[in-house]
Amino acid sequence: MRNIFKLVTLFYLMVGALVVAAQNDSNRLYLPLDYNKPIDYVIAGIETQGNKYIDKNAIIFNSNLSINQSIKIPGNEISTAIENLWKQDYFSSIKIYAKKIEDEKIYLIIAVKERPRLSKFSLRGLGKSESKNLREELTIKAGMLINENLINRTKREITNHYYKKGFYGVKIDIRQDPDTFPNKDILRIAIDKGKKVKVYDIEFVGNETLTDKELRKTLSKTKRIKGKINLLKSSKFIEETYIEEKEEIVKKYNSKGYRDATLTFDSVVKISNSRVAIKIGVNEGRKYYFRNIVFTGNNKYTSEDLTKILGIKKGDIYDLSVLEERLIYSQNGSDISSLYMDDGYLFFGITPVETKVENDSIDFEIRIVERAQAVYDKIKIIGNTKTSDHVILRELRTRPGQKFSRSDIQRSIRELSQLGYFDPQAMGVNPIPNPGAGTVDIEYKVAEKANDQIELSGGWGGNRNNANQLGTNYGGFGGLVGTLGLTLNNFSTRKLLHPSAWNPLPSGDGQRLSIRAQSNGLFYQSYNFSFTEPWLGGKKPNAFTTSIYRTNQSFDNKGRSDPAKQFIRITGASLSLGKRLRWPDDFFSAFYSLSYSQYNLQNANGAYGLQINTGKSNNIELKFALSRSSTTEPIFPTGGSSYNFSLAVTPPFSSFTNKDYSTLGVAEKFKFIEYHKWKFDAENYTQLFGKFVLATKLRFGYLGFYNKTLGLSPFERFMVGGSGLNSFGQLGTEIISLRGYPDRTITQNAVGTGSSAGASIFNKFTCELRYPLTNSPSASVYFHTFAEAGNAWIDPRTYNPFDLKRSAGVGVRLFLPMFGLLGLDYAYGFDWKTLRSGLTQKPGQFHFFIGQQF
Repeated sequence: MRNIFKLVTLFYLMVGALVVAAQNDSNRLYLPLDYNKPIDYVIAGIETQGNKYIDKNAIIFNSNLSINQSIKIPGNEISTAIENLWKQDYFSSIKIYAKKIEDEKIYLIIAVKERPRLSKFSLRGLGKSESKNLREELTIKAGMLINENLINRTKREITNHYYKKGFYGVKIDIRQDPDTFPNKDILRIAIDKGKKVKVYDIEFVGNETLTDKELRKTLSKTKRIKGKINLLKSSKFIEETYIEEKEEIVKKYNSKGYRDATLTFDSVVKISNSRVAIKIGVNEGRKYYFRNIVFTGNNKYTSEDLTKILGIKKGDIYDLSVLEERLIYSQNGSDISSLYMDDGYLFFGITPVETKVENDSIDFEIRIVERAQAVYDKIKIIGNTKTSDHVILRELRTRPGQKFSRSDIQRSIRELSQLGYFDPQAMGVNPIPNPGAGTVDIEYKVAEKANDQIELSGGWGGNRNNANQLGTNYGGFGGLVGTLGLTLNNFSTRKLLHPSAWNPLPSGDGQRLSIRAQSNGLFYQSYNFSFTEPWLGGKKPNAFTTSIYRTNQSFDNKGRSDPAKQFIRITGASLSLGKRLRWPDDFFSAFYSLSYSQYNLQNANGAYGLQINTGKSNNIELKFALSRSSTTEPIFPTGGSSYNFSLAVTPPFSSFTNKDYSTLGVAEKFKFIEYHKWKFDAENYTQLFGKFVLATKLRFGYLGFYNKTLGLSPFERFMVGGSGLNSFGQLGTEIISLRGYPDRTITQNAVGTGSSAGASIFNKFTCELRYPLTNSPSASVYFHTFAEAGNAWIDPRTYNPFDLKRSAGVGVRLFLPMFGLLGLDYAYGFDWKTLRSGLTQKPGQFHFFIGQQF
């Protein structure tokens, strides 16, 4: 019996800390293990306890334990199993017990406590808007397991969110409460962001050449409160931004010739809970100058030619950034690298080397490796899911077999951007050179964007104030105007008969189809149709356009066939051809058009000053336009310019007859309209700083006549004032916007007979400062502030280009691919008191815009 007792005691000592679990927890025994004599066991069974939502088999599988597996106790298998389960991050407690042991067989129980999942979370201590913004940045989501990693990550994300805003003392307390749902908890996150840390002052030590004010300007985002002038500039202190920006101080010195300038120290001192002061030490060093610059390895161009392009003379202040810009890449392309690479030298190399530093002078040797010229091999397009390859390829300036040219690639990107089919921000070029063969493949990357437009709108149109012009008792013709339009900017007639190629409409060949209808019921209807083939014949960029239109305007509700009905009807059609030119440069294009329109008036009683009561006027017009456009993109240009000159003429019909026009009635006089119309438009875009773009514009128009007896045509005049959008109720005139004044009031203020029909001459000047808020394919938004001035004259002899009606204001433009460009402006007209009584009621005006206004 004594020996048996010893054997039993030894057995339990060898089991050690492994717990022998009975069916009832009260029967579990914790026995010590003998680490000197581990025992081999075979797992005969595995059970799990505590798991309510995680499958038993998943737990056993992740533990890496299995039936019939041999293990040692004590040994690594159990500890490894626990470690494997911890890695799953599903449990807050894991224990492995021995249920029973029979000879060499052991039955295990894996006891776990499952972690709860997140039901929801709340943010306390924040405003509604602030809480919404923070939620958008947090990665925490309902359904996630609540563990230490989730808690720590959430705290880190909140801290980083406020750190970026200058709050360095953020305190976060996260409380975990059980939800009513099983195994679900709620996290209640209390946030005390504290006070925003701002920069009180920035001081410099050791600077003699540059003042503290000049050096502070280099820190564009780190501004001080002390002596602050620009209240819109933030003074918050963000350490990461400050570390990046302080390197600009050295670059500033380098640009002034101090190439050895260094920062000796910088310190950020906390002076209160919400204020820090920055002190920066500077060692300026001595000022250096360029001395001798020589070129080696250049065979294509002489050293004299390269020196002229470099533009650096002996004695110029040493500035390595200027040297690199003139050698490698300048904004206007006037650098030596561009000179070579535009002539095929893709494998060209250029390296500036300092050869001698003597006192304050530095000599340079510009080492050039020209190598052989490269030619294009394959031209590839990637990303066009809608637009056909041939539409893109015909716009490219790079062709297989041609010499490589960097400027041709840049111009190709611009031409693709001008199409309006692709997102300019997503365009890219990937040259794939093959030095051994002397060739390069060019891979253009594009991203399609929606550019078809549907117009479905309603608005208040017409002008009841002009009702007396009709000479009738009709109380005006204003009312709700509905518009329905469809513009397909990338249409394909080729796919019309192949429905399987529609996406969802026949598209991809670059043609333009526009259909538009506008009406307010009985009193106004307008119908327009146009179609453009941009490459007539498919070989040259000759844009052919055909259009037809019909406009009806009634001044009463009588039937169509009633001879007493009052109306104006305009019917017309036009054919036009646009052609790209190569001279003076390939930014020029010419435009030719032939159009016919008929104005049919009945009982109009001189509406709008048209002078004609009843009759038909025919207009046959030949138009020529010469334009040059180098703007970067159509919606928000950041550079380039656009100029357009046009001349529209009609035949001098009065010269072909012997009629005495002084005795003819008005309707007979203008049976055939004759005039010559001159217009000039100019736009220029300049990127000033950051994303700010300055747009300057000029417009001029003049309508002349051939026959003094016949005089000025009652049609085709200019109507100035307002948004330039509301042409409803004003037929036969060209609408010119001038913000800050009601529609058409500038022209109506002009002195002279027939002023209500429009002016014969006008000019307008505009200056806009623009800033893009977003420029994505789904929506482009930019804000602008503007000042403009203009005027209109009935008699050209009274024309005074300096007698202008001025205004200024602010506005926003929103471009949605489906609807086009929309805008809202508020403008103040400074000269509203000079307008005739009744033409305006107040100096401030809101203006709504559809489409690009000029």
